[in-house]
Amino acid sequence: MKVFTCAAVIALLVPLAARADDKGKPNISVKASPAIAFSPARVVVTANLKGGANDYEDFYCPSIEWEWGDGTTSEQTLDCDPYESGRSQIKRTFTASKVFQTSGDFRVIFRIKKKEKTIASGSTDLKIRPGAREMGEIDR
Repeated sequence: MKVFTCAAVIALLVPLAARADDKGKPNISVKASPAIAFSPARVVVTANLKGGANDYEDFYCPSIEWEWGDGTTSEQTLDCDPYESGRSQIKRTFTASKVFQTSGDFRVIFRIKKKEKTIASGSTDLKIRPGAREMGEIDR
């Protein structure tokens, strides 16, 4: 028979409690379309919230921030009814687009925020290759 010390029991229970707290938290998946393009390129980025509770309070009526990887950001705030546990539904899909005028490797970051605090984020990478205009092959 194994005998556990108090410290061993606490060490076993703490990870379980942490997992229970995040049990209802959805995961974030971010995808760009197209992920590789020639400049100038219009890219549509979609963030999906998968799994978790439909009424996950921290994700209800958030502010959304897109960081485009080129020094610019876009923000969106939602107008929602007050939160009601078990009744309020989180938004699960967020979409934004941007035209990248120049080539480069960009990391687009999607953030869910409450006030100024980031509570969750996800990202995707995209590659914009030099197009004919950027390479000087076509007059502007």
